[in-house]
Amino acid sequence: MNSLPTLDHEIELWKKGYIVIGVDEVGRGAFAGPLFVGGVIFNPTTSYEQKTRLLSYGINDSKKLKPNARKMLSKIIQNESLVYHISAVNVNTINRIGIGKATFLAMRDVVKCLREKLKDEKIFVLIDKFYVKRLNGIGLKNQKGIIHGDEISLSIAAASIIAKVARDRHMRKLSAKYKVYGWGRNKGYGTKKHQEAIRNLGITNFHRKAFIKNLYSVNR
Repeated sequence: MNSLPTLDHEIELWKKGYIVIGVDEVGRGAFAGPLFVGGVIFNPTTSYEQKTRLLSYGINDSKKLKPNARKMLSKIIQNESLVYHISAVNVNTINRIGIGKATFLAMRDVVKCLREKLKDEKIFVLIDKFYVKRLNGIGLKNQKGIIHGDEISLSIAAASIIAKVARDRHMRKLSAKYKVYGWGRNKGYGTKKHQEAIRNLGITNFHRKAFIKNLYSVNR
């Protein structure tokens, strides 16, 4: 059985006086729909009971959890966190600047919004995979990109869950108008049904043109 994310990184930073923000994105590889980024801060604690409680919920990489478990954990995370935030970048922006820049745009927005809520706290950012340039007030020194961070850091895993639940909810709403693409089930990712719908009907305003054109040479 694979081990769950821990608070090892957070505890090390808490001991140094930092407030720790865990950040993760959801939807980066989708054919359609916005990109969502979550940010979660757990209250720094040296209490064994509090740490044990946080670890007991089964918070994990959102991709490893079933939908109902993600929904339940999203509520727990929002209740247990000191503060959290979710930012989204719409498809028009993704089509205009590209998915890479859009990812960093959303990550910067999450950190900015959380910093505003925390005011003058000493902050360190843990991010799944990436280091983010031009992270105002943080810089490269006070952040760490962790490969497979959502499997390692509880804060990053929690961020992945709240972002995933929010994005899935958004894609189900979009699916009501565009049922043929199956977004309620595939959440905008490139499943066989989604690809067939694109070939037969073309793309919508919610599709990422670069992704679709590269694969199918489809134009609106």
